[in-house]
Amino acid sequence: MSTKLIDLQHITKTYGDNTVLDDMNLYIRENEFLTLLGPSGCGKTTTLRIIGGFEKPDQGVVLFNGRDITNLPPNKRQLNTVFQKYALFPHMTIAENIAFGLKIKGKTKAYIEDKIKYALRLVNLDGFGSRMPDSLSGGQQQRIAIARAIVNEPKLLLLDEPLGALDLKLRQDMQYELIRLKNELGITFIYVTHDQEEALTMSDTIVVMNQGYIQQIGTPEKIYNEPENAFVADFIGDSNIIPSTMVRDELVEILGARFACVDKGFGTNKPVDVVIRPEDVDLVAPGDGTLTGEVTHLIFKGVHYEMEVTANGFEWLVHSTDMFPVGAQVGIRVDPFDIQIMNKPASEDEEAVTIDE
Repeated sequence: MSTKLIDLQHITKTYGDNTVLDDMNLYIRENEFLTLLGPSGCGKTTTLRIIGGFEKPDQGVVLFNGRDITNLPPNKRQLNTVFQKYALFPHMTIAENIAFGLKIKGKTKAYIEDKIKYALRLVNLDGFGSRMPDSLSGGQQQRIAIARAIVNEPKLLLLDEPLGALDLKLRQDMQYELIRLKNELGITFIYVTHDQEEALTMSDTIVVMNQGYIQQIGTPEKIYNEPENAFVADFIGDSNIIPSTMVRDELVEILGARFACVDKGFGTNKPVDVVIRPEDVDLVAPGDGTLTGEVTHLIFKGVHYEMEVTANGFEWLVHSTDMFPVGAQVGIRVDPFDIQIMNKPASEDEEAVTIDE
């Protein structure tokens, strides 16, 4: 297993009366692509700025390869940051933009020229060195901003919503580029976004945050398929979140009907929340389902149909390649492995817990 590159220990940060991070513990491994994901104001950008040295925590320490860098300025850290606004120098050519940091470090002309060629080739922009930033598209400018960062050979690259200003197609193209760069360069990426698709597509590890707390840490598959609380389930993709009762191990009562599941250890006749993804709901003939409902809405999404089905007073969201017209009576069936059981918190505050992986 890779060693810890960054280790955040008991980080707290407040602005006035607003606590942005509250006793946060998190580590990032070498060569990992880790994404900080959450809504605006959750603390993800503050976390990135503390790692980058642009902010100091009120409490706690930041370790880099075991060394305390909490009070070290950004230019003394072995990292570079790429922002949403590309921050290219408009009066400089692309080559001059890329060379800027290397010149400050006093590198030789021959070294700088080699690095410019290498960086342009790495971001698939060979021959663009003499052009000016305003002659490039948004996606190309973002590639140059990344090239300028990687020529400094950082051990860690911080990316603060770098694709937010791009249109959908360019954003998707750049997602693949970032994955490729991470694999080719072998450096650690810490990526900040509120876009769930970006996080699921690119990350080795996702850290879901809300209101200054880490809600869950895991692989994209685990975050999506096994959310630990209702916030994660609701924030990551579409979900049917249903108050239910755990009858006993491997049996849950949902909306008055009993469904087999695979979960154990939740007790007997205990209130729980159940998460079922829309694509995991099978619509069948009314007599073949555990519940019976009626299709109330239908939208064609291209790859699948999105339907709402009213059953026992609950509006089920269903994604299926099979179309059932509005008004159709359908049965609802769910595979036991596709039913995710979560403990119902005693209060909303208990949903927000600090997780030290």
